[in-house]
Amino acid sequence: MTGSRSLSSGLRALRPAAFGADPSGERLARIHRSPHFADGVFVNPEGTRIRPSGNSTLELAKVFLRKDSRARRVPTGTVPVHPTTYADLAKPPASGLRLTWMGHSSVLAEIDGHRVLFDPVWGERCSPLDFVGPRRLHPVPLPLAALGPVDVVVISHDHYDHLDLPTIKALAGTDTVFAIPLGVGAHLEHWGVSPDRLRELDWHESTKVGGITLTATPARHFCGRGLRNAQHTLWASWSVAGDRHRIYHSGDTGYFDGFKDIGAEHGPFDATMIQIGAYSEFWPDIHMTPEEGMRAHLDLQGGRPHGVFLPIHWGTFNLAPHAWAEPGEWTKAAADAVGQAAALPVPGRPFEPAGVLPTDPWWRGVGYVPDHKWPVPEITPEVSRDDLDLVGEG
Repeated sequence: MTGSRSLSSGLRALRPAAFGADPSGERLARIHRSPHFADGVFVNPEGTRIRPSGNSTLELAKVFLRKDSRARRVPTGTVPVHPTTYADLAKPPASGLRLTWMGHSSVLAEIDGHRVLFDPVWGERCSPLDFVGPRRLHPVPLPLAALGPVDVVVISHDHYDHLDLPTIKALAGTDTVFAIPLGVGAHLEHWGVSPDRLRELDWHESTKVGGITLTATPARHFCGRGLRNAQHTLWASWSVAGDRHRIYHSGDTGYFDGFKDIGAEHGPFDATMIQIGAYSEFWPDIHMTPEEGMRAHLDLQGGRPHGVFLPIHWGTFNLAPHAWAEPGEWTKAAADAVGQAAALPVPGRPFEPAGVLPTDPWWRGVGYVPDHKWPVPEITPEVSRDDLDLVGEG
């Protein structure tokens, strides 16, 4: 028995710090009480296949190893990055809302006098180890210390490209509050974040920080950082409402009908930040294509173009078989097709959704763009009451 305990302790000592910690105690009891937890795991709002299975795993490996595919998955030139400075962010946004995409899913949102930092990843690799794993394809636009004070850090889920150990450790020494899905607090406490700064939420739960309300909303994804995936931490999208503005961050998610419900309850939104990269036919249920991302935005906005669409989760890490520049090109085509305003900034360039939007397709000179017609969403014309009256008269 003693030998068994010693072996267990030894294995825990070898566990990389980046694996984080498993929920326990009252946190685990709260997880077990969640209406979204069943048979030992958190459950998605719709049936979800998490990983390729059977022959598809072999096919995926062939695609990843193919020489022409490997070359197209990375930029062919230097990715342009706006050298964000303190001066860029020191002056409050004139409209009360400003967004700065830092790359991948990291966005600084300045909303009604508050600063919210979504999924901050300043590390060089999204990996538990610093010498292997997907590496950045462009530098961060500015050092984390130069970002200035942040009121709330929002985490969507615990995957390495959204929850980054070195970034969290740096933020642990500040006064920021962390809004996180249920169970993720175990990782943050393990890395030195004080428990009294954690706002740990189940889906549909809200917390207020200053004058803004943050609500964890459903998403269709999964979790896990260690060698085994216990599905004991939740994943979420987020609605943030201030005195004048509302914004939405999708985190990682597959398309599902729940976007309509989220929009009906928390929208419409002045801006949405929606995942449109790292998609594949091998995992269609957990990441969205740009066409699906645009459909999600329309659902959130009541079915019609409204607000500003900011594509995220692309351009920074090589995580899927598609060409590096493909998400940008496809997003532009989808936005143009439905008449939706889309912001397409280089990483680090601040913009105000109410102002002049960055729309230049900057990726075209940096990476291979497939030349074909992109699938795009369609908007069904609404039938007005006047139209129905005319039909009745006929």
